[in-house]
Amino acid sequence: MRPQATMRCHSVRSTRSPLLSVQFSLVASVKLQTDWPFGVCLSSGSRPRLPTRMALLTPAMVGAPSGLVVRWSRECPAVVEMRQGRSGSPPGLRGPGVTVSWVGSPLRGVRECRFTVSTFRRRLLVGPLLLFGLPACVRGGRTVARAAAKSRARGGSSRASRAGSDDEPILIAAGSEIVGLVLIGLALLATLALATFAPEDPVAELVEVSNSAGPVGATLAGPLLGSLGAGAIVLIAACAFLGGRLVMSQGFPRLFSRFWIGGLLLIPAVAVLPPLLFNLAPETVPWVEPGALGAEGSRILTLLFGSAGALVLTVLFLAVGVLSLTGISTGTTLVATGRAGAWMAGWAVWLVEWLLARVRGLGEGALQLAGIGLVRIGRGLAQLRESATSLSVWWERRARRTRVQELREPEFSFEDASSESAELEAPVAVLGTPDSDPAAARPKKLRAGEEPDIVDHDEQRRRKRKPEQEAFRFNEDGPQGPFSLPEVSLFTAPPAGERTYDRDSLLMNSKILEKKLADFGVTGRVVRVHPGPVITMYEYEPAAGIKVNRIVRLSDDLTMALRAISIRIIAPLPGKSVVGIEVPNPQRETVYLREMLESESFRKTKGALAVAMGKDIFGNSVTSDLAKMPHLLVAGSTGTGKSVFLNSFLCSLLSRATPKELKLLMVDPKMLELSIYDGIPHLIADVVTSPKRAAAALQGVVRKMEERYLMMSATAVRNIDQFNEKARKAIANGEEFFQLKPRPGQTEGDEIEWQELPYIVVVIDELADLMMSSAKDVEESLQRLAQMARASGIHLVLATQRPSVDVLTGVIKANFPARVSFQVSSAIDSRTILDQKGADDLLGMGDMLFLPPGTAVLQRIHGPFVTETEVQSLVSSLKEQGRPVFDEDLVRADAEASLNESRGEEVDEMFDQAVAIVAETRNASISYVQRRLKIGYNRAARIIEQMELDGMIGPQIGSKGREVFLPSPVPDDE
Repeated sequence: MRPQATMRCHSVRSTRSPLLSVQFSLVASVKLQTDWPFGVCLSSGSRPRLPTRMALLTPAMVGAPSGLVVRWSRECPAVVEMRQGRSGSPPGLRGPGVTVSWVGSPLRGVRECRFTVSTFRRRLLVGPLLLFGLPACVRGGRTVARAAAKSRARGGSSRASRAGSDDEPILIAAGSEIVGLVLIGLALLATLALATFAPEDPVAELVEVSNSAGPVGATLAGPLLGSLGAGAIVLIAACAFLGGRLVMSQGFPRLFSRFWIGGLLLIPAVAVLPPLLFNLAPETVPWVEPGALGAEGSRILTLLFGSAGALVLTVLFLAVGVLSLTGISTGTTLVATGRAGAWMAGWAVWLVEWLLARVRGLGEGALQLAGIGLVRIGRGLAQLRESATSLSVWWERRARRTRVQELREPEFSFEDASSESAELEAPVAVLGTPDSDPAAARPKKLRAGEEPDIVDHDEQRRRKRKPEQEAFRFNEDGPQGPFSLPEVSLFTAPPAGERTYDRDSLLMNSKILEKKLADFGVTGRVVRVHPGPVITMYEYEPAAGIKVNRIVRLSDDLTMALRAISIRIIAPLPGKSVVGIEVPNPQRETVYLREMLESESFRKTKGALAVAMGKDIFGNSVTSDLAKMPHLLVAGSTGTGKSVFLNSFLCSLLSRATPKELKLLMVDPKMLELSIYDGIPHLIADVVTSPKRAAAALQGVVRKMEERYLMMSATAVRNIDQFNEKARKAIANGEEFFQLKPRPGQTEGDEIEWQELPYIVVVIDELADLMMSSAKDVEESLQRLAQMARASGIHLVLATQRPSVDVLTGVIKANFPARVSFQVSSAIDSRTILDQKGADDLLGMGDMLFLPPGTAVLQRIHGPFVTETEVQSLVSSLKEQGRPVFDEDLVRADAEASLNESRGEEVDEMFDQAVAIVAETRNASISYVQRRLKIGYNRAARIIEQMELDGMIGPQIGSKGREVFLPSPVPDDE
């Protein structure tokens, strides 16, 4: 049965406005079974005669449409659409529409209208109507409409005949269904492509791919995931939803409907949510490709609101989007949930009371006590049910009974927030050294309210340290009697007291690092902290997908955030999946040489060339053996601790080795740093201060190396340790001499006395001065020594304050695997000395980078501090025990170099011939020497002047000839 509806037009009015050409208004009423008022609105259009829109609106009714909309185009057709929505909100498109063709005249003479409606799926559909005398055609097989118009001008009623054509509406309906099916198919194809997406599949290439949707699916899935990430799922679902609406002939939603608003909120919310969750809990949340929208959106939200705030805002967008799409009321849902919970609580109270009635005769047992507790909880829930009349009252009373705890600590506050969770992942585990317990090196699970432990490694070292023993003293017959090693008491003892750490400061810096890196889109956490005497290392574990180079480029920003002088970033730490960030301590601890000499590592190191290098970043003593280096290259700017390190280096050697075990050759062109050691019994020659004498001394050391190799070759040993062992055995057996191999032209080799060979350490304080004056001779000697001197027991220690390529040439660097660099002025100097940057980020005052031999991993060490007073005390103690015994070859070479230096220039190659001519002829004339040697006048004059300086001839006195003091080679006949 089709219900009848009658619409009666009460008035039609036309008005003009300055903005619109013509404005129509119509007041009418419709009767549909019962009196349901309808309002009809006519809005103006661009043409003065015709309205472009008429809306027939109804109250909100469940199961019934709430509006009839008629639109006119410029060609005068009218389109009737069904709209349904709640009263007071823009109605959305629901149900099939009806098309009406305009075939008659405009509104002239219309006073009454009648139309018919039919039912479809419990919804009332306003069919095509004969409105204002216009015939209509029906779209949709089940909808049939007839309408009639009565004209008061003709004075009677007439039945309008059907007019128009049905072809155009049918074609429109079929086109909508086709578009809907296409959208659904595309959604299914995109779903299949995303489900089988593989990153290695090429894009836009007709090749075999692993994607189930083929190359098209790979090309479709790549851009979708790369741009939207998880938001692509929402886009595909929206496409399928629109296709379903078109297939069901419901049409597209309006532009600003809740469908579009919800979709625009859901796509970015779903895209941003996975990366935010992964950043907060990377170990529990799996990694999901965020896409460009998710990555950039999470970065911006984290930058503006922090990690927790960004997550809250994203969840809010997600909830608003879901509510916009579904139309579900939040308040209604919460109230219904609360009432259901209260009902379940009441049921639980009844169940507990029933159980207590069963066990009431058991006395005050444990079960009854537990039941009483449950009854109290149940009665509380029952009161909640009674009072939950509205959501606001329920939530307000709950808030008064429950203290709301903040889930996130305030910025830079380190009070642990309590929560109801059983366990929390520890963000920071403060440790002191990677050599500690392996179980402690892993991040541990901490219960709520607990704090990470700070391990006092000084206390651990004290517990592990064995009782102190008296230092073993070497007694031997020195130049003036038995020789004993210097006492450690000559050096200053460190002040009493234990090193303490400020836990709050360490945790604060950890939070600052995490927050500052997160501001630049680098997510991760500080997993371990190593406090040390001078710096503190923070081990930062970046999230998956973060390149370590991004962290290195943020060095200056982190330095500013931490208010530090400079920081050093090690990306990554060798053998670990973390990045090391070294931050200087607010108060530096002084490393004393006495503490190093008394350390267990120095006492346990065997060999006469043990050197106390200092303390590492964890506070552990570092001891090295110069015999294993075997040569050391030291560089650093002025005032960074290079000279102090050389003094501590020499003090370590002198406090460990006797003059029979160690000989020193010191070259100090600056005449300031090493001259203090002049006169100690370990010297093999006087401290060399002249560059030319230094070149001759190095050549003498080369000859000494060659002599030692001849001795080792004759005794069939490979190094100095084996030779000394063989010499001790030979001396014990009463042997005095051994014979060298014969040289060319000899029948028997020379006999050499058996004796132990001491180590020879050549220390050059400023290499740059030598390279500027005698580069060729110095470089050649250093090259030979560095390549061959290790087995002969000769070691080099070179220091310079200008590590440029003209000083540290490639030949020198290639033979010095062990290097030490103090603070330098630029990264170029750091690469010159260490072959990598990092020395430019040091702190100075003994802070250095040590490159051990055979590795490319730098070790940061804080060198020990030794004062000039301590050095003088050590030197005085050594001088009291004996005088130096110089090597004859080195003394002879030094004397020759001194003679050449006194001449002011190198000796002319024809000087000896000129001396012979003057001695034979007794004529010391410049012109005579010039003619005899066939040389220039200036050259002959220099030769004569050199003879005068050497005392061979007398000075020129007037016109008299020079007196010749040289003996005549031919004896006088007289």
